[in-house]
Amino acid sequence: MADTSAEPGARAPRHRSAGRYLWWLVTSQRWRVAAGASYGSLWMVGLMLPPYVLSRAIDEGLAPGRMPALVGWTAVLLGVGVLNAWLGMLRHRTMTRIRMDATFRTVRAVVAHTLRLGAALPRKVTAGEVVTIGIGDVAVISQTLTMTGPGVGAVLAYGVVAVLMLGVSPLLAAVVLLGVPLLALLVGPLLGRLQGAESRYRERQSGLAARLTDLVGGLRVLGGLGGKEVFADRYRRDSRALRREGYRVGAATSWIQALGVGLPTLFLAAVTWLSARMAAQGDITVGELVAVYGYAAALVVPVSFFIEGGYDLTRGLVAARRVVRFLRREPDTADAPDTGEETGRTPEEPAVLRDPESGVEVVPGQLTALAAARPAESAAVVDRLGRFADSAATWGAVRLDELPLRQVRDRILVADNEADLFAGTLREVIGGRREPAGEAVDRAVHTALAEDIVRGLADGLDSPVEAQGRNLSGGQRQRLRLVRALLADPEVLLAVEPTSAVDAHTEAAVAGRLHAARAGRTTVVTSTSPLLLDRADTVCFLVDGKVAAVGSHRRLLDEQPAYRRLVARGEDPARSDEPGGTPAPRSAPLEEESAR
Repeated sequence: MADTSAEPGARAPRHRSAGRYLWWLVTSQRWRVAAGASYGSLWMVGLMLPPYVLSRAIDEGLAPGRMPALVGWTAVLLGVGVLNAWLGMLRHRTMTRIRMDATFRTVRAVVAHTLRLGAALPRKVTAGEVVTIGIGDVAVISQTLTMTGPGVGAVLAYGVVAVLMLGVSPLLAAVVLLGVPLLALLVGPLLGRLQGAESRYRERQSGLAARLTDLVGGLRVLGGLGGKEVFADRYRRDSRALRREGYRVGAATSWIQALGVGLPTLFLAAVTWLSARMAAQGDITVGELVAVYGYAAALVVPVSFFIEGGYDLTRGLVAARRVVRFLRREPDTADAPDTGEETGRTPEEPAVLRDPESGVEVVPGQLTALAAARPAESAAVVDRLGRFADSAATWGAVRLDELPLRQVRDRILVADNEADLFAGTLREVIGGRREPAGEAVDRAVHTALAEDIVRGLADGLDSPVEAQGRNLSGGQRQRLRLVRALLADPEVLLAVEPTSAVDAHTEAAVAGRLHAARAGRTTVVTSTSPLLLDRADTVCFLVDGKVAAVGSHRRLLDEQPAYRRLVARGEDPARSDEPGGTPAPRSAPLEEESAR
């Protein structure tokens, strides 16, 4: 197999048509395709030789006293059969490699582009579409490349039969030359219908897969909210619509496949009937009659390949169109790979992070909290400060979008509370791309109050964790994300709702330990929990995405009634202002709710 270690996506015609994408797959392995076409052509032409040899054996070998001729032509027939069997094996093996190579190239191109899209992927494409491409479209595209082998051979075999038939009868040759294109014309309208039905089916399949992914991912939450039946009804309705579309695809496919078998058979019957009448009238010999029958019977194979090739090409264009559409999607400007055009340099010393759009200023070395009635507003500030969204945010005196992205990612870490957890051991999950030391792991686990998670698993840090942490509760997953962020030890940590899924006791402990563990380092958290806000050095109160007030939690409680209403959560805020008082607790332990 050809070397596909180099990133194929770099040479893939992402912004061109589906046909050009299929052509790229062909030209990427041109020598193997040429070999497959050669083997397929020789094999297909070889199928046309036995009728000719058999006719010679009948006309020359069955006459009295012509036993040597009969033996000779029989030996030739055996040799042709053995040679053709060997060519068939070479053809099949080569075409299998061509299909596998096309599969791997498409998968690598999609995966490479997925990494290129980065954080923009969930916003630009659904999980169902990616799943449909990876499972269905890749296989369809690779099957389409079969046309380059026996498909090319079918054309040559058609020409060879026409020449051989001319030697027998110009009339029979004309029937063959006109009959095959007529068969293709009869199937053509069905191929167009199939392409439209296949496109609609793929779109619905993608949407249904996305809904199923969402349903499974949020099953626990949906069960708690009583929305499981609503989503189940929607899934059943969409599933029935997909089934109806599948019936349309199946109807077109069944007609194409039926015609692929039936039309060549009818064609064979017509040619046989015509040649039999000519033999009865003495226009052709018995051997030529057998040869014509053999030619027509052998011609069923290339005719079937014509029809199947058109069917595969139709489906392949639909699948390739989806792949090309995915490859055309571009990452957000803020998350685009380094181009070498960045001119700024990251600050050598800790510097202030500023977001002009909201007015937030993050002082280095402090724990800053962003509080907003709508969590999306504070999360949007984090996206801009972490360069995950286009903005005029600055770091020191330089705009973030003028700095090399790799340097920004190395020094500023955005810890999303919905970040992916990949399958692996617990140690691998929290370690990320680094191999953390044992003491660092212990400190991070202690800070995130995750010791119970380690103790609760059979093999501790070596215990397996399922993809997305499905074998853990919501609060456990959130604390593991915090452990992973702390182990990365970034210069600037931007954490989105790091304690939203834990109970009040756990949250209070995590808030105190986080402040101590990140002492002297820049940390930003988004939250409206008084337990976490009370530990922040500075709180930025956002209203409609803009800074309305800045100060300590206690000061904002005294001076900002809107802030007091936001964080009090229906409790009497005076309780937290009394000597020895404690901040208002959460109304419900979300850790337990998530575990349910």
